[in-house]
Amino acid sequence: MIDWEERYRTGDTPWDKGGPHPALARLLPLTVPARRILVPGCGLGYDIAALAAQPDVDAVVGIDVATSAVEASRTTLAGLPNTRVEKADLFALSETHRHAYDLVWEHTCFCAIDPSQRNAYVHAVADALRPGGHLLAVFFLTPWDTPEENATQGPPFGCPAAELDRRFAPRFRLIDVRETPATYPGREGREQVRLLQRV
Repeated sequence: MIDWEERYRTGDTPWDKGGPHPALARLLPLTVPARRILVPGCGLGYDIAALAAQPDVDAVVGIDVATSAVEASRTTLAGLPNTRVEKADLFALSETHRHAYDLVWEHTCFCAIDPSQRNAYVHAVADALRPGGHLLAVFFLTPWDTPEENATQGPPFGCPAAELDRRFAPRFRLIDVRETPATYPGREGREQVRLLQRV
Protein backbone atom coordinates (compact mmCIF):
# COMPACT_ATOMS: atom_id res chain seq x y z
CA MET A 1 0.00 0.00 0.00
CA ILE A 2 1.44 3.37 -1.02
CA ASP A 3 1.84 5.94 1.76
CA TRP A 4 0.63 8.94 -0.24
CA GLU A 5 1.09 11.33 2.68
CA GLU A 6 4.74 10.37 2.95
CA ARG A 7 5.21 10.84 -0.79
CA TYR A 8 3.78 14.36 -0.68
CA ARG A 9 5.57 15.26 2.53
CA THR A 10 8.97 14.27 1.10
CA GLY A 11 8.32 15.71 -2.35
CA ASP A 12 8.49 12.28 -4.04
CA THR A 13 5.72 13.22 -6.49
CA PRO A 14 6.82 12.62 -10.10
CA TRP A 15 3.16 12.80 -11.19
CA ASP A 16 2.99 16.47 -10.16
CA LYS A 17 3.73 18.44 -13.33
CA GLY A 18 2.95 21.89 -11.91
CA GLY A 19 -0.26 22.46 -13.83
CA PRO A 20 -3.41 20.82 -15.17
CA HIS A 21 -3.17 17.92 -17.59
CA PRO A 22 -2.47 19.38 -21.08
CA ALA A 23 -5.52 17.57 -22.49
CA LEU A 24 -7.85 19.43 -20.17
CA ALA A 25 -7.43 22.76 -21.95
CA ARG A 26 -8.33 21.06 -25.25
CA LEU A 27 -11.41 19.43 -23.71
CA LEU A 28 -12.79 22.72 -22.40
CA PRO A 29 -15.35 24.14 -22.57
CA LEU A 30 -17.19 21.06 -21.43
CA THR A 31 -19.84 19.74 -23.80
CA VAL A 32 -21.93 18.00 -21.11
CA PRO A 33 -23.78 19.46 -18.10
CA ALA A 34 -21.26 20.05 -15.33
CA ARG A 35 -22.52 22.41 -12.67
CA ARG A 36 -21.06 20.26 -9.89
CA ILE A 37 -17.78 18.41 -10.52
CA LEU A 38 -15.84 15.90 -8.42
CA VAL A 39 -12.08 15.42 -8.84
CA PRO A 40 -10.85 12.27 -7.03
CA GLY A 41 -7.15 12.10 -6.19
CA CYS A 42 -6.94 15.83 -6.83
CA GLY A 43 -3.31 16.24 -5.74
CA LEU A 44 -2.30 19.90 -5.67
CA GLY A 45 -5.51 21.12 -7.29
CA TYR A 46 -4.39 22.30 -10.74
CA ASP A 47 -7.18 20.48 -12.59
CA ILE A 48 -9.70 21.86 -10.11
CA ALA A 49 -8.66 25.42 -10.91
CA ALA A 50 -9.00 24.84 -14.66
CA LEU A 51 -12.45 23.30 -14.29
CA ALA A 52 -13.69 25.95 -11.85
CA ALA A 53 -12.87 28.70 -14.34
CA GLN A 54 -15.48 27.40 -16.78
CA PRO A 55 -18.81 29.21 -17.13
CA ASP A 56 -21.84 27.62 -15.51
CA VAL A 57 -19.74 25.60 -13.04
CA ASP A 58 -21.17 26.09 -9.56
CA ALA A 59 -18.76 23.92 -7.57
CA VAL A 60 -15.67 21.78 -8.08
CA VAL A 61 -14.88 19.46 -5.18
CA GLY A 62 -11.51 17.77 -4.90
CA ILE A 63 -10.75 14.84 -2.63
CA ASP A 64 -7.42 13.29 -1.70
CA VAL A 65 -6.24 10.87 0.98
CA ALA A 66 -3.04 12.82 1.70
CA THR A 67 -3.32 15.67 4.19
CA SER A 68 -0.32 17.46 2.67
CA ALA A 69 -1.91 17.38 -0.78
CA VAL A 70 -5.18 18.73 0.58
CA GLU A 71 -3.44 21.59 2.38
CA ALA A 72 -1.33 22.47 -0.67
CA SER A 73 -4.32 22.38 -2.99
CA ARG A 74 -6.21 24.74 -0.73
CA THR A 75 -3.33 27.18 -1.17
CA THR A 76 -3.42 26.66 -4.95
CA LEU A 77 -7.15 27.37 -4.99
CA ALA A 78 -7.21 30.31 -2.60
CA GLY A 79 -9.53 32.96 -3.97
CA LEU A 80 -11.61 30.59 -6.08
CA PRO A 81 -14.96 30.63 -4.26
CA ASN A 82 -16.54 27.76 -6.20
CA THR A 83 -13.91 25.21 -5.11
CA ARG A 84 -13.56 22.96 -2.10
CA VAL A 85 -10.99 20.28 -1.17
CA GLU A 86 -11.59 17.55 1.40
CA LYS A 87 -9.42 14.86 2.87
CA ALA A 88 -11.46 11.84 1.87
CA ASP A 89 -11.19 8.33 0.49
CA LEU A 90 -13.09 7.74 -2.76
CA PHE A 91 -13.95 4.26 -1.52
CA ALA A 92 -15.52 5.53 1.70
CA LEU A 93 -17.26 8.76 0.73
CA SER A 94 -19.86 10.21 3.05
CA GLU A 95 -23.52 10.21 2.08
CA THR A 96 -23.30 13.91 1.18
CA HIS A 97 -21.37 12.91 -1.96
CA ARG A 98 -23.93 10.36 -3.13
CA HIS A 99 -25.54 11.36 -6.44
CA ALA A 100 -24.17 14.87 -5.84
CA TYR A 101 -22.24 15.50 -9.06
CA ASP A 102 -22.91 16.08 -12.74
CA LEU A 103 -19.36 15.21 -13.76
CA VAL A 104 -16.34 13.37 -12.39
CA TRP A 105 -12.97 14.35 -13.87
CA GLU A 106 -10.43 11.51 -13.77
CA HIS A 107 -6.75 12.11 -14.38
CA THR A 108 -4.48 10.39 -11.85
CA CYS A 109 -6.64 8.40 -9.45
CA PHE A 110 -7.51 5.31 -11.52
CA CYS A 111 -3.91 4.56 -12.52
CA ALA A 112 -2.70 5.07 -8.94
CA ILE A 113 -5.00 2.61 -7.19
CA ASP A 114 -4.17 -1.07 -6.94
CA PRO A 115 -5.73 -2.93 -9.89
CA SER A 116 -7.73 -5.02 -7.41
CA GLN A 117 -9.70 -1.83 -6.58
CA ARG A 118 -10.83 -1.07 -10.13
CA ASN A 119 -14.34 -2.46 -9.81
CA ALA A 120 -14.73 -0.58 -6.53
CA TYR A 121 -13.60 2.59 -8.34
CA VAL A 122 -16.29 2.14 -11.00
CA HIS A 123 -19.02 1.77 -8.38
CA ALA A 124 -17.72 4.66 -6.23
CA VAL A 125 -17.70 7.05 -9.19
CA ALA A 126 -21.12 5.88 -10.38
CA ASP A 127 -22.55 6.37 -6.89
CA ALA A 128 -21.13 9.91 -6.70
CA LEU A 129 -22.80 10.87 -9.98
CA ARG A 130 -26.41 11.84 -10.38
CA PRO A 131 -28.38 9.62 -12.79
CA GLY A 132 -27.23 10.48 -16.30
CA GLY A 133 -24.05 12.15 -15.01
CA HIS A 134 -20.75 11.85 -16.85
CA LEU A 135 -17.22 10.62 -16.24
CA LEU A 136 -14.59 12.44 -18.30
CA ALA A 137 -11.26 10.68 -17.99
CA VAL A 138 -7.68 10.54 -19.18
CA PHE A 139 -6.73 6.88 -18.72
CA PHE A 140 -3.06 5.84 -18.68
CA LEU A 141 -3.18 2.72 -20.86
CA THR A 142 0.52 1.88 -21.09
CA PRO A 143 2.83 3.76 -18.70
CA TRP A 144 5.40 0.96 -19.11
CA ASP A 145 6.82 -0.83 -22.14
CA THR A 146 5.51 -4.40 -21.74
CA PRO A 147 2.09 -5.86 -20.85
CA GLU A 148 3.64 -7.55 -17.82
CA GLU A 149 5.05 -4.28 -16.49
CA ASN A 150 1.77 -2.46 -17.12
CA ALA A 151 -0.12 -5.08 -15.12
CA THR A 152 2.26 -5.34 -12.16
CA GLN A 153 4.61 -2.35 -12.01
CA GLY A 154 3.16 0.76 -10.55
CA PRO A 155 1.76 3.11 -9.71
CA PRO A 156 1.02 4.16 -12.34
CA PHE A 157 -0.63 0.88 -13.32
CA GLY A 158 -1.57 0.47 -16.96
CA CYS A 159 -5.02 -0.62 -18.04
CA PRO A 160 -5.76 -1.89 -21.56
CA ALA A 161 -8.71 -0.38 -23.42
CA ALA A 162 -10.49 -3.75 -23.50
CA GLU A 163 -10.33 -3.93 -19.71
CA LEU A 164 -11.75 -0.42 -19.41
CA ASP A 165 -14.63 -1.50 -21.65
CA ARG A 166 -15.34 -4.53 -19.49
CA ARG A 167 -15.01 -2.89 -16.09
CA PHE A 168 -17.09 0.21 -16.80
CA ALA A 169 -19.84 -1.47 -18.84
CA PRO A 170 -22.03 -2.48 -15.87
CA ARG A 171 -22.50 1.13 -14.72
CA PHE A 172 -21.60 3.35 -17.70
CA ARG A 173 -22.28 3.84 -21.37
CA LEU A 174 -19.30 4.85 -23.51
CA ILE A 175 -20.07 8.10 -25.34
CA ASP A 176 -16.72 8.96 -26.90
CA VAL A 177 -13.15 7.65 -26.97
CA ARG A 178 -10.05 9.20 -28.54
CA GLU A 179 -6.32 9.65 -28.09
CA THR A 180 -5.39 12.52 -25.82
CA PRO A 181 -5.33 15.75 -27.82
CA ALA A 182 -2.29 16.86 -25.80
CA THR A 183 -0.18 15.28 -23.10
CA TYR A 184 3.12 15.38 -21.23
CA PRO A 185 6.34 14.60 -23.14
CA GLY A 186 6.90 10.84 -23.22
CA ARG A 187 3.23 9.93 -22.84
CA GLU A 188 2.30 10.34 -26.49
CA GLY A 189 0.17 7.38 -27.60
CA ARG A 190 0.00 5.97 -24.08
CA GLU A 191 -3.19 7.64 -22.87
CA GLN A 192 -6.81 7.70 -23.91
CA VAL A 193 -9.62 10.17 -23.29
CA ARG A 194 -13.03 8.68 -22.58
CA LEU A 195 -16.40 10.25 -21.95
CA LEU A 196 -18.82 7.90 -20.23
CA GLN A 197 -22.37 8.37 -18.97
CA ARG A 198 -23.76 6.74 -15.89
CA VAL A 199 -26.63 4.39 -16.72
